[in-house]
Amino acid sequence: MNINSCLKYCFLLLMGALILSSCHAKKAVLKGQPGEIVQPQASIADKYAQIMGVKSEDITNGRLYNFIELWVGVPYKFGGLDKDGIDCSGLAFLLEKEVYNISLPRITWQQVAVIKRKYESDLKEGDLVFFDFDGKQFSHVGVYLQNGYIVHASSTKGVIIVPLHGAIYKYFSRAGSINVDSTGLVVSAQKSDD
Repeated sequence: MNINSCLKYCFLLLMGALILSSCHAKKAVLKGQPGEIVQPQASIADKYAQIMGVKSEDITNGRLYNFIELWVGVPYKFGGLDKDGIDCSGLAFLLEKEVYNISLPRITWQQVAVIKRKYESDLKEGDLVFFDFDGKQFSHVGVYLQNGYIVHASSTKGVIIVPLHGAIYKYFSRAGSINVDSTGLVVSAQKSDD
């Protein structure tokens, strides 16, 4: 290999590294602090608006959709809580903590105990949606987004966004908002709901 070929090869490697690093810089990042509403990146707002059939301007919580963008596609792993694998309650736990600054319990049956039940038509972004899989009550949880869509950690497809009234709906059990007291602490709402 002569010197010119070597220089061309090095130049191409350098350019490739620069291109890859610039693409990397456009990835989603969690701006602001948990609980703070920040503007979404335009590309992410467009992407999730299209998925959920809403207008881009309806995607207002940039922290929420950037969080989802960072986790979509992560495989399911029972008990998992990182990018190597996550389970449904772990995803809800991390999302509520990182997006809304809410310290949700880690386990699904504990999570259902701290929601104030709502009708489906009253659900808002960040509300929890529970399902009964394999004959087990409240064995799965997702987080409501908009226009009838939820994000959840599917045991077969990993973290995905699906319509609530899709195939998963036959397992739907309960939904509601997280019950937080005046000091911001999560409290049990089970007794007042039943």
